[in-house]
Amino acid sequence: MSNETRDELPADVRAEVDRQKTELVRGAVNVISEAALEKKLVDSIRTGRPLRAKLGVDPTSSALHLGFTVVLNKLRTFQDLGHTAVLILGDATAMVGDPTGKNKTRPRLSHDEITKNAETYLEQAGKVLDVKKAEVRRNSEWLHALDFEGCVSLMARYTVARMLERDDFDKRYKGQTPIYLHEFLYPLMQGWDSVMVRSDVELGGTDQLFNLLVGRDLQEQEGQEPQVCITTGLLVGLDGKLKMSKSYDNHVGISESADDIFTKVMRVDDSMMRDWFTLLTRVPIEEIDGVLADGVNPRDVKFRLAHTLASMYHDDAAADAAQARWLKEISRKEIPDDLPEVPVSSGPIPVVDLVVAAFPEAFKSRGEIRRLIKGGGLSLGGQKLSDPQAEVTVEESTILKAGKKNACRLIP
Repeated sequence: MSNETRDELPADVRAEVDRQKTELVRGAVNVISEAALEKKLVDSIRTGRPLRAKLGVDPTSSALHLGFTVVLNKLRTFQDLGHTAVLILGDATAMVGDPTGKNKTRPRLSHDEITKNAETYLEQAGKVLDVKKAEVRRNSEWLHALDFEGCVSLMARYTVARMLERDDFDKRYKGQTPIYLHEFLYPLMQGWDSVMVRSDVELGGTDQLFNLLVGRDLQEQEGQEPQVCITTGLLVGLDGKLKMSKSYDNHVGISESADDIFTKVMRVDDSMMRDWFTLLTRVPIEEIDGVLADGVNPRDVKFRLAHTLASMYHDDAAADAAQARWLKEISRKEIPDDLPEVPVSSGPIPVVDLVVAAFPEAFKSRGEIRRLIKGGGLSLGGQKLSDPQAEVTVEESTILKAGKKNACRLIP
């Protein structure tokens, strides 16, 4: 791109840059740098050359969970915008083990374990990424080709002092926890991947920022334009406290059944709804704002999220069935078989009058009933009623629930 300022760009180019950038930085924590990203987008639009967006994943286990799909969805966004998705299966880096976020050395995996895991990763990544259109590489292609001299040359590009700037290495060093020399190799190996595939952008979680910056340094040393680094937040797991991880047993696997995905997502804490919608789905931000608007029942929000995720990793029919089974099971647990039957008018009847008729001794005043309704504590036939001024029509054998302790079967 020339040295022209943003305001000097043609209106159509500026509009397209803004459109793409908005999508690409959605949910991002770090963008290093936004100016460089804009420059690369302008060059791409003008020349017709797609950007090369890189994501590396080490096949260290056999299954992926939703936490991994945060960056995978970002890679899919690049792909949807016409750019090239470069997915690197780190079969060489996995043999070293990423020390990021670890307070001790990772156990090393065998070549056979890594190869087997790589195949399952690619299959599961295909649930998000269009693998047929992606450039899929294994970094053993160039890392295993390095001889001893090549490894020494790579290690000579970084100092121990720079490596100890990493938070996890620094903590282990100060805590006198062993750091093995091969662990210093890992950021260099990941950075060398960026050189070999000539990436324009590298994606990763916030815990990967150091590794991504090493890639920038190595590219500059090789005379390449340094990549833009985009990091996304780490997804908090079902416990609402720790990042999603199999080791914490707070994960949702993308290969799990639609029923399991739906049921687990319905356990997510209300406070996590915005992050999960933003990081895990492609629902537009303005639509997310609508879903999370004040007054919307939190359970309805979770229905939308659970159905969206079950549909993404299965299909709409499976998601519909999962939701129906969940409702049936929850209803079965929440509603006793021996509910009292209460004769009422079929209506239309004011909802407050209906509650008074059904539970004459349960509430001290109509004001208490109105507050209950406004707070989402009343349901008729499984549907929440939030307007105390509403009138309703009662169907045969409809269940009315008022608060946690009052439930009956209405007989018009």
